[in-house]
Amino acid sequence: MEPEASAAPAPALPKRRIGLVFAVAVVLWVIDLVSKNLVTANIEGKEPVRVLGGLIYLQVIRNSGAAFSMATGMTWLLALVATAVVVAIIWLSRRLRSVGWAIGLGLVLAGALGNLTDRIFRAPGPLRGHVVDFISAFAPNGEGFAIFNIADSAICVGGALIVLLSLLGKDYDGTSTRTKKDAA
Repeated sequence: MEPEASAAPAPALPKRRIGLVFAVAVVLWVIDLVSKNLVTANIEGKEPVRVLGGLIYLQVIRNSGAAFSMATGMTWLLALVATAVVVAIIWLSRRLRSVGWAIGLGLVLAGALGNLTDRIFRAPGPLRGHVVDFISAFAPNGEGFAIFNIADSAICVGGALIVLLSLLGKDYDGTSTRTKKDAA
């Protein structure tokens, strides 16, 4: 008697992407911290520095609120929200198998850590620290667009990437929503 042919092997799952999440997060977190320390040491209290023919102006603003000056004075609450975001991303990253999602979540993690670091370690004190914003697009003093930093940019780009992947049906676990619907 011949042995029965075994069923086709299950397709291998893509490898986990937890290392990619943390690599992206650490690189952008360091860039954010270094850039904030450089601008506070060199241009704080000075006139805005015109860069790229006026496309960008560098000037230091201390922000006690969230993006676009929302929740001013709620620094402690924003620090708690950032902490929850960090914990959620670390928890989710163990199950990530999508490169795109790993990059997106790494960017959001970097941004949350960058601004959380300011809220913990900068004046006026722990959980009340003001975030250092220093990039003013199109005009000085935030006249053309809100003043932001590298962490804010990382959050926005990472969030946009995650939304795009979701709209395209790409799930964090490396599967596709479309593939799941076709299989059902």
